Amino acid sequence: MLLDTASLYFRAYFGVPESVRAPDGTPVNAVRGLLDFIARLVQDHQPDDLVACMDFDWRPQWRVDLIPSYKAHRVAEEAPASGASSAGPDPEEIPDTLSPQVPAIEEVLDAIGIARIGATGYEADDVIGTLTARAGGPVDIVTGDRDLFQLADDRRGVRILYPLKGVGTLQTTDEALLREKYGVDGRGYADLALLRGDPSDGLPGVPGIGEKTAAKLLAAYGDLAGIMAAVDDPASKLTPSQRKRLTEARPYVAVAPKVVRVATDVPVPEFDAALPDEPADPERLEALAERWGLGGSLQRLLATLHPTNC
Repeated sequence: MLLDTASLYFRAYFGVPESVRAPDGTPVNAVRGLLDFIARLVQDHQPDDLVACMDFDWRPQWRVDLIPSYKAHRVAEEAPASGASSAGPDPEEIPDTLSPQVPAIEEVLDAIGIARIGATGYEADDVIGTLTARAGGPVDIVTGDRDLFQLADDRRGVRILYPLKGVGTLQTTDEALLREKYGVDGRGYADLALLRGDPSDGLPGVPGIGEKTAAKLLAAYGDLAGIMAAVDDPASKLTPSQRKRLTEARPYVAVAPKVVRVATDVPVPEFDAALPDEPADPERLEALAERWGLGGSLQRLLATLHPTNC
């Protein structure tokens, strides 16, 4: 089981009241919510291995170099010049009461002994893509990010558990569901996303090519390369407007696949993904539990991980 950790603690932050606080009054709703999420996932799905995949770089420069608008709207705007009016903070900027909780999340996961893996210059998606490619057996990916639907692979038993409400209600996304809902398989989903665009990631897409049209084009021509070959084929059945739009979008289409498709060859360190039989650092974990007031959330996770010790 691979966790898109930031996606899950964002959901925890917005799903658990900020009134959940440490003894010193610091909000710990994201910390406790994530621990509860992990406990529920382990209890419900019984994975043999679990990895918390991290964003070491949520907006890698190599992606920005290819598409400058990539996640640009998520970057906190600089303070306006004196006398200028301000439109207010970007709603997708990390809230001030969340960012201080992230180091606590990392420390607690390390003290528990849950593998926490990232790679310099890469997003968690790329770490997940790499570990999925290396996996010798079935993989469950837990994320609230549809970008990772591209990794669904029925042949290899790779599915995406997409939270609809907390982590108690998950949409099991496999290739069968993708074909039913979007008309594509896992790899085709990346081409679909590229064509339709994604405002949340700053991907413009091909103007005038929405999700339904993209799905029809992929059904007709197989993949992105097939669609672009059809643009150059006067005998193809592309409409004049589709041919024009795709022709004008060539510069975007040439670079977008590298941006949209998750990397599968990220250099990750050696690690042990097995669920821990006991806390890796019991004394540190006890100190963190007291410092952050982790209470029942931590105890529920420990009881799930080590039922014979509780």
